[in-house]
Amino acid sequence: MAANNDPLKSRPPLEEHVPRHTGGMFMLLLNLLLLAGSVAGFILCIIETEKNGSSWLVITGFIASPLYLFVIFPVLLAGLKILKPNEAMVLTLFGKYHGTLKGEGFYFVNPFVSAVAPSSSAEVLPAVPAEKTGSSKTSGQTAAFPKKKISLKAMTLNNERQKINDALGNPIIIGIVVIWKVVNTVKAVFNVDNYTEYLSIQCDSALRNIVRLFPYDSSDEEEEKSLRGSSQEVALRLKKEIQEKADIAGIEIVEARITHLSYAPEIAAAMLQRQQASAIIAARQMIVEGAVGMVEMALDKLSSNNVVDLDEERKAAMVSNLLVVLCGNKDPQPVVNSGSIY
Repeated sequence: MAANNDPLKSRPPLEEHVPRHTGGMFMLLLNLLLLAGSVAGFILCIIETEKNGSSWLVITGFIASPLYLFVIFPVLLAGLKILKPNEAMVLTLFGKYHGTLKGEGFYFVNPFVSAVAPSSSAEVLPAVPAEKTGSSKTSGQTAAFPKKKISLKAMTLNNERQKINDALGNPIIIGIVVIWKVVNTVKAVFNVDNYTEYLSIQCDSALRNIVRLFPYDSSDEEEEKSLRGSSQEVALRLKKEIQEKADIAGIEIVEARITHLSYAPEIAAAMLQRQQASAIIAARQMIVEGAVGMVEMALDKLSSNNVVDLDEERKAAMVSNLLVVLCGNKDPQPVVNSGSIY
């Protein structure tokens, strides 16, 4: 049996689940009551020591109150988590996946868990002015702190325009916009280092693969699909290919659309002339087909109504004159013949 070389598929995947938790407000109030009780107990221990001297109960109170105040109270506060709508938090316990909190609310979880900061999430603080820092130089540095939460909202990725050769080898400039959202936080955090950057690279790769399969444009007689004429089909294929690559990062592609499509500047003028020539030829072809039909109808009417009897030479002259009049791009200037045509 062949060995699997993909390290992400060779190991069993982690399943996303919700960890054990309770109401954060209840635990906060309980923690504050216990804090007030520990402070009151510490004061009572001092009063009891002054009155009756120290005893084992007083010594225990002196130890328990500071222990709760400086150790237990901060630890319990670390277990409080707040989430806004469409936010999630991936928790680990001593390096192992513990669970994912989803949905807005105030939660209390195991105080020893830690939230995993995705590499794509960072909160950048603005630069501090020199007047506030007291320095003679302007401070232009910024500090970035990793965020502990993952956004589940639909987000937009607008990649830069790229120059790619189409199926005919013509260089074109194309840009796309991709609407996506995170649906599996475990894959987004643990399978890739930076899921936003990973998605951007996969979009570039998929765009190049799709564009090379289609020409920029096709003539009306051809039924082949093109980038300009079959934008819906191209968008569906683009979405499908990006989704195949984004599944490993727990990302769902909602929509993928082409936002910009044009020839590269070095061939844009030549392709414009080509399009103009094709349009002129198509228009002339339609004009000639209509003119021939009108000439044929005129000859049939003249013959059936016995208006005039023309020989073959006169018919040829009449056809030539009618075609010149009907196919010309200028208004005709008729010549009136007052004599006989023979």
